[in-house]
Amino acid sequence: MTSDKRKSVIDAAATSFAHFGYKATSMDQIAKIAKVGKGTIYNYFSTKEELLKEIIQNFAAEMRQVATDAITPGNSFVSNFNEALHEVVKFREQQELTIKLSQEVKEFGTPEAVEALQSLENEICDFIESRILLAIERGELRECDPKITAFLMFKMYINLVNDWKERHESLPKEQIASLINLYFIEGLANNNM
Repeated sequence: MTSDKRKSVIDAAATSFAHFGYKATSMDQIAKIAKVGKGTIYNYFSTKEELLKEIIQNFAAEMRQVATDAITPGNSFVSNFNEALHEVVKFREQQELTIKLSQEVKEFGTPEAVEALQSLENEICDFIESRILLAIERGELRECDPKITAFLMFKMYINLVNDWKERHESLPKEQIASLINLYFIEGLANNNM
């Protein structure tokens, strides 16, 4: 029963944050949506920020699973990278919570929303870093700083998927994979010189 109430509080908070944003959500709203007394929330979470962190941790775990499920053993690093990130971006775009938090960051710069989105980005970069390390061990990638490489690959992917389409026609995922391969795997150096 206790874990049911806790889950109900978490679900209600996620719903409220997705509809109203972090800043506009109150513990009273969460209690009303969860159909519990406000004191019940405080039995599990001492602050609204703590509740958001729990939701983001759960969301990050789901996101990691989506990325893991997109990986096909035997496929190249670039192919798996592209497929995993494509699925993660699609997953994030379907989640009202990340959409609302992104809007809140743009409009108000709410520190808790900034931190929540940063936490998700860190989770994605950590996942990419772990895949880079595996690719290095398998000899598929040469030695590099996996943390920096993961960050750059993630940023490049997001820019090609999101920012590019604000100015140009959106790129198909195959072309994005080809660009990732060109810039990160092959490099721009002309080895024939």
